Order: sequence, then C-alpha cells, then structure tokens
Amino acid sequence: METATAPRRVERQETDKGYVPVYTTAVVEQPWDSYSADDHATWSTLYQRQRELLEGRACDEFLKAQDEMVMSAHMIPRFDQLNEVLGAATGWTLVGVEGLLPELDFFDHLANRRFPVTWWIRRPDQIDYIAEPDMFHDLFGHVPLLMNPVFADYMAAYGRGGVKAHAIGPDALQNLTRLYWYTVEFGLINTPKGLRIYGAGIVSSKGESLYSLESDAPNRIGFDLERIMRTRYRIDTFQKTYFVIDSFEQLMQATDPDFTPIYAALEQQEHLPAGDVQDFDHVFHKGTGEGWAEDGDV
Repeated sequence: METATAPRRVERQETDKGYVPVYTTAVVEQPWDSYSADDHATWSTLYQRQRELLEGRACDEFLKAQDEMVMSAHMIPRFDQLNEVLGAATGWTLVGVEGLLPELDFFDHLANRRFPVTWWIRRPDQIDYIAEPDMFHDLFGHVPLLMNPVFADYMAAYGRGGVKAHAIGPDALQNLTRLYWYTVEFGLINTPKGLRIYGAGIVSSKGESLYSLESDAPNRIGFDLERIMRTRYRIDTFQKTYFVIDSFEQLMQATDPDFTPIYAALEQQEHLPAGDVQDFDHVFHKGTGEGWAEDGDV
C-alpha cells in the first residue's frame, strides 16, 4: 500500500477495445480545501435528491445512521470529522483513495476496518451515471451502514474472507465477489414496513432506487448463500435479480461459517444467469415484504 502526496483522479481508460479499469493502491489525504464550487454543488444536488427519494424506500438503519453521521447537502463532508463519529461507533476508519483498488488491497482494508473512499466526486455531466465508484457512491452509499454494529462486523468478516478466497483461487474469488454484489452493493431487506433498500449501489442511484422496489421487471428472491454465489450479475444495467435478507443478523449468521467446503461444492454446479429464478421457493411481491411459494419464472 503506497501513500501518495498529490492525489490523482484515477478513472477507467478508453482504448480501441473499449473501456478498461485502472487500479491504484495509493492512500491519500482528502484534499478538502481543493474542492471547487462545482464539486460541492454536485454533492449537494445528489445528496438532496437521493435523501428525499430514499424516505420510505431505504431501510431505517441506513437513514438513522446517515443522520447520526451528520451528513448533509450543505457541502462535501470531511473524512476526518466523519472518522471521529464512525470510530467511536464501530471502530471503522475512512481512508482516501484515488480510484479502484486491486482486490487484495481492498480486502485488506476491510479486514482491518478501513473503508476506502474515493476522494474525488463525479463531474456535473456525470451526475446521473458514472462507471466507477466516486466519492458520492462510496460516502453516501456505503459509509452510513458502517455505523450499524452488525453490518460493520459483516464488512470486516467479508474482508477477512476475501483475503482467504484470494489465496484459494479465482473460482472462490468469483463466488465471494457475487456475495458482495448481491448484498453490500445491491441488497434488499424485508422489514415490517415492506421491502427496503440497503445496498450502496441502489441507494446512490436515483434510477435503481425506483426500479429495485417498484418495477415488475426484476426477480426478488429470499437470501440463499449458495444461490447467490452461483448467480452471475450485470454491471452495465439495472439488476435482473435482487436477493432479500430478513435482517442484518441473518446476513451475518449465514456468512459466518467457513466457505472453503462451499467453494468446493460449487465447483460441481453450473453458474446461473442473472435473471434466473426457476424452482426457487421464496420470491417477493413488488414493493412489499410478502413472499409466496412458486415454481417457475416470475
């Protein structure tokens, strides 16, 4: 892990074969004084739009945690101030990064309760979509639930599992990456008030916040660890499938055992398309927490 003195904005690069990701391991200080009026305005626009949209759509734990961190639409938050609150609550620390991290570096940060946050924010012309995670996605989407003790423990456990999977090999790593995708990034939770959002990829996206709960198109299926690890996903469109947990405690308990025998068992099973739901017995109605037993496609 290198330390950079002059933060760079590291984004994917366009080549004659299309866009390719660019990775960096640098940890940087947040250059808060260098943010422009446009940067603060972009944060303000995104924060206000998403926060209003998430009332009644995001889970209460997320909204409560965001309030406790004293995030607001007024200006880009300071990492050092957030770290005081976050560290006291669950022992996590935010570290500034320049862009996408290599897998092992990312896992090491999580295992040691450090959450990497991209220091730069998207440009005004990228306000509705950006290919890689920027500060708004990381800070608004991921960080609040690190205030929740159970979810904070899950993230640290995931980091430790990631280090282990990286050593086992690419198949294990693929299985574990799917778990992150379908929980941390695009997870839904069943609550007494109905289905709610907790995944950062949803809460930081206007379009997916609406689509994930209110569209008839996607499948919404009860959490199943092995099913998740077999299910492919798409990075270039809204999800075809969302997996639904009943609580963060359920998530932690389901992912607590050693995954090594699970990885071995999954080597003998086929991968599933992103939208597959055949023969699954816990599918959720649109926008509610009610499930039913059903075989076949939804």
